Amino acid sequence: MIDSNLSLAVLIGFGPDGWGWALLAGAVLTLSVALAAMAIGAVLGGVLAAMAASRRPWLMRIAATYGLVLRGVPELLVVLLLYFGTPELMAAVAALLGLSAPGSPPAFLTGSIAIGLVSAAYQAEVFRGGMLAVPPGQIEAAMAAGMGPATRLRRVILPQVLHHVLPPLGNIWQFNLKDSALVSITGLAELMRVSLVAAGSTRRPFVFFAAAMALYLVMTSASSALFRLLERRGARWARR
Repeated sequence: MIDSNLSLAVLIGFGPDGWGWALLAGAVLTLSVALAAMAIGAVLGGVLAAMAASRRPWLMRIAATYGLVLRGVPELLVVLLLYFGTPELMAAVAALLGLSAPGSPPAFLTGSIAIGLVSAAYQAEVFRGGMLAVPPGQIEAAMAAGMGPATRLRRVILPQVLHHVLPPLGNIWQFNLKDSALVSITGLAELMRVSLVAAGSTRRPFVFFAAAMALYLVMTSASSALFRLLERRGARWARR
């Protein structure tokens, strides 16, 4: 255990007695979980948005039910269900098939999928709103001008959809980044888990929780600046 009399600079530094590298590695893992969850949510959210916009009632009901369930339960419950409930379900299926029970799924994979499933429910609404924001008259005008489906998508639909969805997608990314802290209950050494371990080992909870807060603020501030830049470029693309 690190001596409690060590200076704060040593505790959070990058020397042999410091936790600096561990905190930075935890921050990188936090970003990795958030990125994986955002990608999962984007793919699944796009599928759900297409289902909601379809003319088949059963597809619309599936998309609506998914959003109702995943937006109505706490994210922590989804993480717990997948991480602790999936091995039990897999063991039951393996027993029925006469196979040996598999082990627990990787914490990174489980956490990314859990946050991604919740993110998909919100991204689906964002994508659906972006598609509805494109005036039908512009699509009809593009068709009258002889544009094919690919050209209409590239020059008329996609620029306007991106212009409308980037701001809410930035908010969803921030939620994913902060929700990644929930994965700490699985033992994954992301930023929150590292700060908890460091606080318990050194008995300096304020120091390490404040350091974790600072790193989270750096990541969220940088993310906000990046999305503002993307929004400005998306607006110019939409005007062109």
